Amino acid sequence: MSEVSLDMDKLEALSGKVVTDITGAIGVLLSYIGDQSGVYKALETHGPCSASQLATATGLNERYLKEFLSSNVGSGYVTYDSQTDEFSITPEQAAVLAHEGEPTCVQGFIQAVVGQYATYDTALDVFKTGHGRPWSEHHICCFCGTDRVFGPQYEANLIDSWIPSLDGIQAKLESGGKVADVACGHGSSAILMAENFPNSTIHGFDSHEPSIEVARGKAKEAELSNVEFFVSTAKEIPNNGYNFACIFDALHDMGDPVGAAKHINDVLAEDGTFMLVEPLAGDTLEENLNNPLSALFYGFSTLVCVPCSKAQEVGLGLGAQAGQVRLTKVLNEAGFKQVRRTTETHTNMILEVRA
Repeated sequence: MSEVSLDMDKLEALSGKVVTDITGAIGVLLSYIGDQSGVYKALETHGPCSASQLATATGLNERYLKEFLSSNVGSGYVTYDSQTDEFSITPEQAAVLAHEGEPTCVQGFIQAVVGQYATYDTALDVFKTGHGRPWSEHHICCFCGTDRVFGPQYEANLIDSWIPSLDGIQAKLESGGKVADVACGHGSSAILMAENFPNSTIHGFDSHEPSIEVARGKAKEAELSNVEFFVSTAKEIPNNGYNFACIFDALHDMGDPVGAAKHINDVLAEDGTFMLVEPLAGDTLEENLNNPLSALFYGFSTLVCVPCSKAQEVGLGLGAQAGQVRLTKVLNEAGFKQVRRTTETHTNMILEVRA
């Protein structure tokens, strides 16, 4: 093997990036610990304060807490005043790490990543063998983290932006329509629609029974009578003549997205509308590399989305960065002739789909 000459500047730059990523990987786990133990919220409430004072306020071990805080200061997640030896959290740090339920909070992403670390051995086996991996085989952190990621995004956009961007749907739901929320997960989107459109009937469907149980519990807690949840795949939902059907960030996870979309076409009323919400993506890798979130989307797609699809019939494996051109082809094959992007966010594209 001939000797390779290394560009030392490039080597140093790459090594530095990898070390930064490794530091971030440790930071992800520590941030999850801070989230679950209430450290960030306590800092917002009690700070600025010493490690000893924070330990008293939280009931946590002072020595562990001091080391945790020191790492967080190094990562820029927590602020330190060397003059007073006190720690605090800025409004921006709190918005990102402590404000549960707000779109600025990234703890859902962090929890979902921790879920992948927890089952790395399964991920490695799937990657080496080419086998599929259904959602049901993922750690609970993957489910909870995903809901924490998407729930606030839906709350910020679904009622005020996405539904109004569709032709005639808001008026239909206000007067009373039938809605199918397909692959609804923990039910955040379905419950949001039920709360805001009390005259409409919302049906949420998901193949993962534990997720449906969570959704039913949330609906009961909210005392909603116009939303029901059912265990069902996308290709098994009943033909109830739905005025509106939607899939949020899940079509690309399906093994047979063409078959799923075709069945949705079949169960829609004659003038029904299908809203497809998918991760924002271009149509080529080159386009996606301009999106700072592309590495994150491709990463989750490698570990979750493509294996989930491959675990089902057909196993098309669209992936989380499929792009509108490929999604449109799937929808056209399912019998939908009209596909229009109505709006987008920094994470999602919203497609209005009609027969």
